[in-house]
Amino acid sequence: MAADSEPESEVFEITDFTTASEWERFISKIEEVLNDWKLIGISSGKPLEKGAYTTGAWDEKSDEISFADFKFSITHHYLVQEPSDKDGKEELVEDALPLPMQDLLCMNNDFPPRAHCLVRWYGLRELVVIAPAANNDAVLSESKCNLLLSSISIALGNTGCQVPLFVQVHHKWRRMYAGECQGAGVRTDFEMVHLRKVPNQYTHLSGLLDIFKSKIGCPLTPLPPVSMAIRLTYVLQDWQQYFWPQQPPDIDALVGGEVGGLEFGKLPFGACEDPISELHLATTWPHLTEGIIVDNDVYSDLDPVQAPQWSVRVRKADNPQCLLGDFLSEFFKLCRRKESTDEILGRSAFEEEGKEVADITHALSKLTEPAPVPIHKLSVTNMVHSAKKKIRKHRGVDESPLNNEVLNAILLFLFPDAADKLADGFESRTSTSAGNNPPPESEDYNLFSQFKSAPSDSLTYKLALCLCMINFYHGGVKGVAHLWQEFVLEMRYRWENNYLIPGLANGPPDLRCCLLHQKLQMLNCCIERKKARDEGKRGSVSDRSPGGTSGDTGKGADHSGDNPDKEKEVGKSWESWSDSEEEFFECLSDTEDLKGNGQENGKKGGAKEGNKEPVNLKPEGRLHPHGKLTLLHPGEPLYIPITQEPAPMTEDLLEEQSEVLAKLGTSAEGAHLRARMQSACLLSDMESFKAANPGCCLEDFVRWYSPRDYIEEEVVDEKGNIVIKGELSARMKIPSNMWVEAWETAKPVPARRQKRLFDDTREAEKVLHYLAVQKPADLARHLVPCIIHAAVLKVKEEEALEDISSVKKIIKQIISHSSKVLRFPNPEDKKLEEIIAQIMSVEAIIARARSLKAKFGVEKCENEEEKEDLQRFVNCLLEQPEVSVIGAGRGPAGSIIHKLFVNAQRLTESSDEVSAVPPLDEELRRSGSSEERRLNTGAVSDFPPPTGREVILRTTVPRPAPYSKPLPQRMYSVLTKEDFRLAGAFSADTTFF
Repeated sequence: MAADSEPESEVFEITDFTTASEWERFISKIEEVLNDWKLIGISSGKPLEKGAYTTGAWDEKSDEISFADFKFSITHHYLVQEPSDKDGKEELVEDALPLPMQDLLCMNNDFPPRAHCLVRWYGLRELVVIAPAANNDAVLSESKCNLLLSSISIALGNTGCQVPLFVQVHHKWRRMYAGECQGAGVRTDFEMVHLRKVPNQYTHLSGLLDIFKSKIGCPLTPLPPVSMAIRLTYVLQDWQQYFWPQQPPDIDALVGGEVGGLEFGKLPFGACEDPISELHLATTWPHLTEGIIVDNDVYSDLDPVQAPQWSVRVRKADNPQCLLGDFLSEFFKLCRRKESTDEILGRSAFEEEGKEVADITHALSKLTEPAPVPIHKLSVTNMVHSAKKKIRKHRGVDESPLNNEVLNAILLFLFPDAADKLADGFESRTSTSAGNNPPPESEDYNLFSQFKSAPSDSLTYKLALCLCMINFYHGGVKGVAHLWQEFVLEMRYRWENNYLIPGLANGPPDLRCCLLHQKLQMLNCCIERKKARDEGKRGSVSDRSPGGTSGDTGKGADHSGDNPDKEKEVGKSWESWSDSEEEFFECLSDTEDLKGNGQENGKKGGAKEGNKEPVNLKPEGRLHPHGKLTLLHPGEPLYIPITQEPAPMTEDLLEEQSEVLAKLGTSAEGAHLRARMQSACLLSDMESFKAANPGCCLEDFVRWYSPRDYIEEEVVDEKGNIVIKGELSARMKIPSNMWVEAWETAKPVPARRQKRLFDDTREAEKVLHYLAVQKPADLARHLVPCIIHAAVLKVKEEEALEDISSVKKIIKQIISHSSKVLRFPNPEDKKLEEIIAQIMSVEAIIARARSLKAKFGVEKCENEEEKEDLQRFVNCLLEQPEVSVIGAGRGPAGSIIHKLFVNAQRLTESSDEVSAVPPLDEELRRSGSSEERRLNTGAVSDFPPPTGREVILRTTVPRPAPYSKPLPQRMYSVLTKEDFRLAGAFSADTTFF
């Protein structure tokens, strides 16, 4: 048995010698990708319309393949086409050429301005390119090139793919390709020549025809005619005869108010250099037959003026320097600075020195003087004056970042009321300061709420613009620090002297605006409250009524129609507030104040305990009766009390408050404490109500404060009469609820004797401290939304003058993007930079439009029809890669372009003739043929030598034998100063050869 098993085991030892090589695997991978992309089989399609390569969308798909360890990228470039109806086009002509071979002969899309280089050279709508994956890799040896070509040839044969397949060889910068396309019994080879030095015989048409014919090697004696398309490109670089219209800003005139494009409160706009560097004119002869024209080394019929087609493209300057963009970029750089204001201006600016301090006995005697020190002498004006003295001593007058003229001009712009400090004059101006506001319903005005910046007529917005200008023109970060220091001193001066801050809307801080604007509004609220108290006896009533508007909506709604009575009562109440007790209250600390209030309350309501207030209390702090409502028990009219306004809050204070309330936790004790903290305003209103309505109860208060919580029902009493009976809502009946607790603890104290809900002194000092500690970087971050807002408004204003549709779309995108980014605090630097880059791109587009308008004399054109055509032409130049000139050299735009070249030629030929060059408008008025112009200009040619010569030669001949199928042959040639390229597509019959 053992002997039998040995031969059996040997039978299964089979060695497989058919393992695939790396080359076969490579071919297999190419076939796999072509299958995945569904590029196998016969390609069908209709001839493309004229300009399809320019107007259509190009797309591409990529994958990676490798030959052993050498990686290649394979990319499919194709024109996106609408799917055609295949039902009616299934009947394919049996002998039809593959679609790429038909494209070789198509003349509708020669010289496309925006497409892959192979599309321009061969006119193909679809192709696949295999190239080394790494940028520094290259296929240099001939054997490797041939191996790759063999691979693609086999892959095309195996899959039946009719899409041309190219391989990139040599270094990538040379753009050298070799390729192949296969069809049923036909094959096209794509070959290329690239030279640095141009052989003389190929610089003209006759030499190119010779090489094309010799390459075809047509066996027929009368050679079929060769079709030709020729394009000559001329470049205009010399704009000397047209100065760039943007004038540099005159900084010296800044103080005078007129600064060209630079006034206070306005951002500059425009490019500092010409944003159009070159104009490329392409003169094209789209369809010529061999023998019609002569072009050799001796003579040429190719006169650009006579070319049937002209097209123009402009080359834009890379990142032209633009004023608005520079302003924004420089201001944004401030955000990255880390120095404080003191570090920038010198630490010892406000420090007292031994020499400065007067004799100490003098100071002590001042303290011991019995006479009271008048308040006005302690105002900050003297402090500011001495501070300025010290600043000058420490850094010298000349070293001050901002000179006095500029500083005073800016401060006058920011605070127009500072010109006259008379009280009555000041008040009249502040009341009308908001008269020139743009209409609040306008879209541009309301941008601030989207950007979280500040209204365009506000102080914050103006401050941002001034700081931006100072940062750019007057000392950079030092100038910014200096102005900010002066601004903070002005804020303190206004607080101490009861001067309202101009350029801020009345009312509490607007949470739609930036935090800095809210802080200034908060300071204005403080000044307003303080001013109202200090001017009580003068009858100067604050714009905001202090009573009857806090609490629920029900409270305000019930007496909204009684404004005249309310105003009279408010006047009386404010007068009564400014008595000796109020002054005494103002001078006390909070703890002493509470004692004082307690004593007064004890005198007036000592006998009070229980559900009802004693009726013998004198009512205080009444505003007006609440309609026909009466108190439930005494039956007297129910009066609306004068109440304290709730404290205005900025967003950072609201955040602080919410954090404190959140930290109290969810326990019963925490919830109770939270309710107590939140009911301070409610308690104040209850005390005011009790003082105004002696003998009232909680039901009376609820009927006024929250009518929904008092439910009235019609019931039948014992006698059978229908009476209205009311009771508190369910939530008010909950034992020990917040309302009941507050009512029980509330004492009958009128609003003027209560502890202030809003301590304006403390809040003002907090705001002033906040402003004083801001670094220039913090300030810049606060004001970046305002600067972006201002820049968007400026761009919109400038665009309205030019009316460019593409710019309108970009501006909408900027507004949408900015509103998303700026809505949240502390936006990322990268996102802010993106917004600034978008604004800069719009500025560059508008600057280019103006440059082209100036060059083409759009504004000077007298004929309205021609003016419109020129305007349309200029707009197309901005938006399209290449624009055809209507009427070629004879149309309005063509004649201007011709003159531009003529003038540039004269300047280059002879500098002596510069002064004799007629201006553009005179040239346009001249008439005459090109021959006359040539005679007038002497021997000087109208155009310089062409920068580029492109020639496409096409024919259809049987190849390789006379009996072979006639197939398309094509050769593209491009000749520039340092480059010569031939790209040939030569087809051959693989069946009859």
